[in-house]
Amino acid sequence: MASLQQTMFSLQSKLPPSSFHIGGSLPMRKTSLPLRIRGGNAAGARMSATAAGSYAMALADVAKRNDTLELTSADVEKLENVFSDPQVLNFFANPTVEVEKKRLVIDEIVKASSLQSHTSNFLNLLVDANRVDIVTDIVKEFEIVYNKITDTQLAEVRSVVKLEPPQLAQIAKQVQKLTGAKNVRVKTVLDPSLVAGFTIRYGDSGSKLIDMSVKKQLEDIAAQLELGEIQLAA
Repeated sequence: MASLQQTMFSLQSKLPPSSFHIGGSLPMRKTSLPLRIRGGNAAGARMSATAAGSYAMALADVAKRNDTLELTSADVEKLENVFSDPQVLNFFANPTVEVEKKRLVIDEIVKASSLQSHTSNFLNLLVDANRVDIVTDIVKEFEIVYNKITDTQLAEVRSVVKLEPPQLAQIAKQVQKLTGAKNVRVKTVLDPSLVAGFTIRYGDSGSKLIDMSVKKQLEDIAAQLELGEIQLAA
C-alpha cells in the first residue's frame, strides 16, 4: 500500500495541465497482448456484450493461458487503486494529451506497481484504443469474471473502524456457509456513516445485505416510533 501511495504522489507531480498543443504525429507502440474482443449485442444483454466486459474477459483469457490468474487479479486491484484518483483518470481520458505522454505515465505505473508484462500491454492497448476512460468498469467486470472462474464469492464489509483479521475470517466463514461458494474474498470499506457496527453485502452484484450497524438500528427505532404515532392518531 505504501508503494501505491508513493506511485500516486509521483504521478500527481508529473501529470501535465489539462490543455496541450499537439505538435505532430507520434510513433505508435505496438502491443503484443493476444486479445480476443467479443462483439456486443443490444443494451441489457449479457456482460460479455459490453465493452468493459469484453476487455475484462480478454484479460482473464490471457491470464488463464499464462497460468497467472491470481497474479493478474492482484494487478487489477493495483489498477483500481491507481485509477481511483480522478486526476489520473482524467489525464488519460483527456483527448488533448499526446499519446506518447500517456504511455510514459503507463510505464511509471507499471514500474512502481510491479505489474506483469501482459498487464502492461493491456494498459497500452487501452491507450491505443482510447478506452482508458472505462478502466474502472473493466476492473469491476474482471472481478465478476474472476469470481465465476474460481467459484469465489465477494463480500464487501463496511465498518466505522478497521476490523481485525479474526473478525473478517469469521465473516468469510459465515458468507461461505450462506452461499456454498468454494472461496470467499472479503473487501473492506471504512464508512463513518454507520456510526458503529458493520454491514456485509454479497451475492450477485451485491444483492444480499446483512446489516449489523447502529445506523440501521436507529432507523428501525425511528420507523417504530413513527408507526406508533400513526396508531395513536388512528
